[in-house]
Order: sequence, then structure tokens, then C-alpha cells
Amino acid sequence: MFSRFKKPESGPAPTGLKPVTSSGPVAPPAAPAPKPVTLSARPMASAPPPKTAAETMASDKEKKRKDKIMELKVELHKRLLDNLNLSALEKASEASLKLEIASITAEALDEMSVALNTQDRQVLHQELYDEVMGLGPLEALLKDDTVNDILVNGPKRIFVERGGKLSLTDITFKDERHLLRIIDKIVSAVGRRVDESNPYCDARLADGSRFNCMVPPVAVDGSLVSIRKFKKDKLGIADLVRFGAFTEEMAAYLQAAVATRLNVIVSGGTGSGKTTTLNALSSFIDNSERILTIEDTAELQLQQVHVGRMESRPPNVEGKGAVTQRDCLRNALRMRPDRIIVGETRGEEVIDMLQAMNTGHDGSMTTIHANSARDGISRLENMIAMSGIDMPIKAMRSQISSAVNLIVQASRLQDGSRRMVSITEITGMEGEVISMQEIFRYERLGVEGNGKIIGRFNATGIRSAYSDRFRQWGYDLPASIYEPIG
Repeated sequence: MFSRFKKPESGPAPTGLKPVTSSGPVAPPAAPAPKPVTLSARPMASAPPPKTAAETMASDKEKKRKDKIMELKVELHKRLLDNLNLSALEKASEASLKLEIASITAEALDEMSVALNTQDRQVLHQELYDEVMGLGPLEALLKDDTVNDILVNGPKRIFVERGGKLSLTDITFKDERHLLRIIDKIVSAVGRRVDESNPYCDARLADGSRFNCMVPPVAVDGSLVSIRKFKKDKLGIADLVRFGAFTEEMAAYLQAAVATRLNVIVSGGTGSGKTTTLNALSSFIDNSERILTIEDTAELQLQQVHVGRMESRPPNVEGKGAVTQRDCLRNALRMRPDRIIVGETRGEEVIDMLQAMNTGHDGSMTTIHANSARDGISRLENMIAMSGIDMPIKAMRSQISSAVNLIVQASRLQDGSRRMVSITEITGMEGEVISMQEIFRYERLGVEGNGKIIGRFNATGIRSAYSDRFRQWGYDLPASIYEPIG
């Protein structure tokens, strides 16, 4: 096998821990909670009933049991590192390694006189395997397909997002050192490091998930970790229509827009579904076209045959070797692309992106952070200004209006649902103002008792400025899709 057992030559084995038992001190009875004050003007959720003495005692017992298990896991992890031949683990199968961990754990528990039931032993074996081969307490959350985001605020507070809603989990790290060890394991796997001199890092996990961390002293109350999980199953247009992100009429319009090579910007806030929307829109691109993607962290999952993927690179420890999105974009222009897709435009690369859209790379797409289509235009102007190019405002807006054809606005609503709240066309310039017209919008009608948003998608009644273009390319959309609901 892979272990090199080294039992102590003399003296008793270190115990370090007391046996884990189900008994614990009896907690004093809880004081009666005051009655909640209810406001008659507005209905409020009723306060949870106060815990009884028995419930408090059971909660304390469970907490003490978990603390004991955590201490036990730390001690056993140290023994595993001493006994396992780490160089042989890369070739070991999961089953054989779990068998070896179970063997070492059983011997260690006997030496420490610790008794655990079968269920606790199985959980302990899995957690030890995750510590050795995976990312410790985070491993279970990474395997949970219902979790979209994992947010760590210090070693004792781990939040997850499910269905657009954040919730606190009961998963914790032993302490800050434990959390830092997992962070170091992640960043060292991609050739980076975090410490006091370099307290933050962006990286990508083995499955493609996006990882960001910030450690003390910049992170005041413990290290901060954010993981945006990689979607194994790409959502297509049909899936998004079924989930209610937009309608079939909007999908038909978007298909015509992408297929006829309009330049599209997907705008929205953090977590609004911009990348998912961009992935879905890319499904309308023909297989015969050469596509180049440029991203800070590779997330796009294009299914076309001819796709070239590029990823920017941060500077090394010496501050050298950085490859920015702008560098990738400039190089992409020399690689004979039919379309260029930039995962997110957030800086000076906006100049090269607009130039590409204006110089024969029709059908290019990107995402930006903005709250509306008009704000998206303002954001583009600000990014051009921040790039250091001294350009008159009229020339800047003329460049934008001739490059960008369509802005798709995505949003995450208060109930956690994601909707395509607006599809807006840019039709040119009127004086020094960029003229725009909204084709589809999401109308909010109210809120249900459970907090769910009630709304509908509706056309504005304005016919697309690109209708002739659609018809010339073979996409003759019926006039009815532009008719608003009464």
C-alpha cells in the first residue's frame, strides 16, 4: 500500500483527546423570552419560539460533539500526513486510498481510546479523504450541484447560494490556520501564492470553478474566499426559456440578432447571469465560423467546432510576466477570427474591443457590469476615458454607436430569480447623444406573499431597426412578436 507506519518505539501513544461520548454538562434552563412586539400597520414574520431547556441541552451536546470530532480530525490528519507516502497518492485509486485511510484511522482511534459509531466513522473517513486529496470542508459544497456560490467569511462562517438566495451552513474550519492551509493548497496548484506581501489571488479550480481569496492583514476578521462554481451542464436557450429567464419570442429575436452578426453586449450586475446568457447566445453561432474567446478566468463553454480559448495571466512574484486581456485581444486580431468573444470588458481593452467590432469582426460579443442599457453606454465611455486616450466625447460616442448594435440587460431580482429585463437596440446618433430603442422589457406587476416577484415579458411595440437585415439573412420574424400585450 502507500503507508509507512511508524509506531512509537517506547511510551504510550499520545492521546491528546478524551473519548468522544454522547454525554455532556446539563445546561441551565433557558430564561423565558419576552413576547415579540407586533406592529399592526404591517404584517411581520412571527419570532421563533424560545428554546426549551431540553432543546438547549441537546444543542449544547451536539456542539460539543462536533468540536470533539473536529479536534479528532485535526489529530488524525497529522497522523495521516506522517504515515502516508504522499508521492504515491497521485497514482492511487480513490477506493484504495479510502481503505488505507480507514486502516490508519482505526489504529489511531484504538490508541487514543476513542469510540465512534459506524456513521461517525464513515463521515470521519470521508472528511479525512477530503483533507488529504481535496479541499477539506469545502469539498462537500463543491460536490453539491444545488450550490452556485461558496462564500467564506473567516473559518467559522461559510455561506452558500442556492437558487439566488444566500444561507449560512453548519460547515466550519478548525481555525484560521486550517483555512489558510486550504487556500495555500488551491493557489499553489496554479503556481501562485498568498501571504502578507501578496494578500489576494484569483485562480481557477481543477473543475473550472472561479476562485478568489483575500487573507489577513487585509481581511480583518479572517480570510475571505469566494468560489463561483463551474456549471458542468451548459444551459441552452431552451433551458432558459423553460426557467422563465425570457420568452420564445425574445429567443427568436436573439437568434436572428446573433446569426446575422450583430455586435452584442450583455450587461448586468454581479451574479445576474451574464456569462450564462453569453453562453446561450453563442449557441446561435454557425459551426463554420472561427471564434476566439478571451477571459480573465475561463468560464465560457462554447460548443462550436472551431474555438480558440485564451486566458489572461497576472504578474509573477517579481511583478513580471503579466498577460492582460488587452494583450490577448490585440494578438487575437492577428489570428483571423470571424468573431471575438470577451468574457468581461472592464478596462482599457474596451478600445480594442470596439475597434474589432468596427473593423470587420461583426458578431463579436462581451459582457459589462451595468444596471441598465443606458448605464452600460456610460460605462463604456468611462472605460475609454480611463484608458488614457484623449478623445472628444462626440467621437467617443460615435465610436460606440457604430460598434455596438444590441445591449441585453440581465438582472437578478429580489427573490433570487434571474431575468432578461431588457433588450435594447442602438440605432445611431442624434447630435451628441446615442439614440436607443427598447424592443422587449420585463414588467413587474407585484409580489406574492412568499416574496416571489410577479411579472411578465412584453414587447414595447417598436419594430426592430434591423428587420431588413434579418429578412436579407433569411430570418423574417413575424410582426406579431413586436406587438405588446394589452
